[in-house]
Amino acid sequence: MKTCIYGAGAIGGWIGAGLARAGSAVSVVARGETLQALQGHGLRLEQGGRNEAVPVQASADPAELGEQDLVVIAVKAPALLEVARRIGPLIGPQTRVLTAMNGVPWWFLQGFGGSLAGSRLHSVDATGEIAAAIPAAQVIGCVVHASCSLNGPGQVKHHFGNGLIIGEPAGGRSEAVQSVGKLLARAGFDTTVSEQIQKDTWYKLWGNMTVNPVSALTGATTDRIMGDELVRQFISSVMLEAREIGARIGIPITQSPEDRHQITLKLGAFKTSMLQDVEAGRSVELDALVGAVRELGQLTGVPSPFTDALLGLARLQARVKGLYPA
Repeated sequence: MKTCIYGAGAIGGWIGAGLARAGSAVSVVARGETLQALQGHGLRLEQGGRNEAVPVQASADPAELGEQDLVVIAVKAPALLEVARRIGPLIGPQTRVLTAMNGVPWWFLQGFGGSLAGSRLHSVDATGEIAAAIPAAQVIGCVVHASCSLNGPGQVKHHFGNGLIIGEPAGGRSEAVQSVGKLLARAGFDTTVSEQIQKDTWYKLWGNMTVNPVSALTGATTDRIMGDELVRQFISSVMLEAREIGARIGIPITQSPEDRHQITLKLGAFKTSMLQDVEAGRSVELDALVGAVRELGQLTGVPSPFTDALLGLARLQARVKGLYPA
């Protein structure tokens, strides 16, 4: 199987290394120092106390890599529009596109959402270019339950977690999604094929849509965020709004915010990905994590004053730092 990783960061590199070990012909779209590192040393992974390097074909030009069987998009949401504008040469009629990304994706309401089904979420695909470039019928959503980081260009360190939940926007268990699931399982990932991937996406979002931007605003790790009673109450209020929005589109959550806080507390002094982005001067993915929830609230008629406040404050801070477009 020909597999291309678009976005050789921590998660993309981790998935790519696993697929290469499983026998896939792995290529990577990269540029700059990452491209040079991949061409010179392959994709390097530190995992379980072991270091390994797997050879990959790397290029800055998708046209050089050609049509693929599977394309894994593992970029932060702000980079997705540029990916959509360049991904065309990789996608043929039978190509499947696995989106290993955080937050609400552009395909979220394709084949799902009751009366909202088929709607475009402007917060994550303002112009419709992403949906036009990557047909929803060829998409396989992926919810990642793992923590990885980069030691350097093309050098991935896996910390914990090995779970991938995959599924198609329209739901069900087609032959195509089961085939990709088997491939990922052979690559060593704990893979689950979901009957409705939007539910798994929303459940993960329910936790990280709050802690991520709060950590970016405050610079605090998750233990300190959960340890502040007033901040914890504010986070719970945002989560209750999101829970009601989810219920309106067919994703009921039976947990209470406090139940989810107990899970977060188990992470200890964990630094969120958004805080890492702010510290590194990288764009933040507020639209996919918070903006899309606010938009869904407007579409379903659910007031979201706490979510609005969180988005406004985090967006303003990011704009001041030049990490979010004006």
